[in-house]
Amino acid sequence: MKKKMFSNAQLRKLIIPLLIEQLLMMLVGMLDTVMVSSAGEAAISGVSIVNDVNNLIINLLAAVAGGGAVIVSQYLGNNDEEDTKLSASQLVMVAFVISTGLAIFCLLFHRNILKLLYGSVDADVMKAAITYFWITALSFPFLGVYNSSAALFRSMNETKATMYVSFLMNTINLVGNYICIYHLHWGVAGVAWPTFLSRVAAAVIMVKMAFNSEMRISVTWRKILSWNSQMVHKILTIAIPNGVENGLFQLGKILVSTFVATYGTYQIAANGVANSLAILAYTTEMAMQLAIVTVVGQCVGANDYDQARYYMKKMILLAWGMAIIDNALLYIIIPYGLKLYTLTPETALLAKRILAMECLAVSLLHPLAFVLPTSMRAAGDAKYTMYVGVLSMFLARVGGAYILGTVMGLGAVGTRMGMYIDWCVRIVFFVKRFYSGKWMNYRVIED
Repeated sequence: MKKKMFSNAQLRKLIIPLLIEQLLMMLVGMLDTVMVSSAGEAAISGVSIVNDVNNLIINLLAAVAGGGAVIVSQYLGNNDEEDTKLSASQLVMVAFVISTGLAIFCLLFHRNILKLLYGSVDADVMKAAITYFWITALSFPFLGVYNSSAALFRSMNETKATMYVSFLMNTINLVGNYICIYHLHWGVAGVAWPTFLSRVAAAVIMVKMAFNSEMRISVTWRKILSWNSQMVHKILTIAIPNGVENGLFQLGKILVSTFVATYGTYQIAANGVANSLAILAYTTEMAMQLAIVTVVGQCVGANDYDQARYYMKKMILLAWGMAIIDNALLYIIIPYGLKLYTLTPETALLAKRILAMECLAVSLLHPLAFVLPTSMRAAGDAKYTMYVGVLSMFLARVGGAYILGTVMGLGAVGTRMGMYIDWCVRIVFFVKRFYSGKWMNYRVIED
């Protein structure tokens, strides 16, 4: 193999800030739930079910940013400066339009959405959910712009910038939560408003930084306000399959959460608390998914598939090793983490059981089930990963969750088991695809 495109030092420069950034985001998400737990289990449950819906929006916006990152990375690897900057500007424009549309839809129909999905929950849970949903929906346009701008910095291996902005965003969120919940006693709203303010601040800062013309990737108002249908099509070629997969993936999780919502408040609360702590199990995985888009995208842009294959294997093995360490540490701190919440003994016991299952499953299965398809998507093979992801989600996860959780009476534990079955199905198809080499036939840009 010729000289490597990314040295170990460059990979460390890319990955370590992403790890810190993801850890910060996940810790703040966990502390959100800890703080709102002081308002009671109805508040925890309300935030939990809305987060399932919000995560659908977040995943859609992440798909748009991810699709743009693939295109920008491929142009960067191809040393095409003009199209690199054009694709960057068009990404910011597309992200803003889509995120604003989603925000308007959620603001208009937030009550209808929640009643459709969770009409069976207690009245106090629904009240908390409605409050939390409409406030956080206001932040979607800012989140979309932040995600797209951050994707540009990741594409050029400038992840320290996104790490610093993420630190600021999460500090605003955390301090705001503390003031609004413990001093102003706003309850659920005290978690929602700081989230809104932190996303506004992060979006403004990231966009301003993206206008720096001295960087390899930068944006201009002229290119943002224009509409280049060819470039938008390329971005959406990756973003739409990615968005469909991510969106239906999250929709499947919402359907599963509707099963959990019928199991009673203590199971909803236990599931919500487990989710808030379990995000720590995915810290290294999320960072590696972001990093591998940059690396594989640039290799494919340079038309060097030998290096793309090399880095895919290397980074998946690295992700696997980090996942094992990450989840071993999480398993050790589970008892201490649960003490941060105001829970009944029954709720705490169920949350502990779910978290133990999560640590084991993520360590064994998650890198191949999710980091591998992300790398193939970075090469342009987005439709195959979409088809597999969507079918596996509904047939294995939703179907398995209903059978195990509802029919067999295993409750929230059964819904988790359905999720792990989904992961196993994904691994079979994605590993086969990787070794077939068919993922190498879908480069998006032209030389």
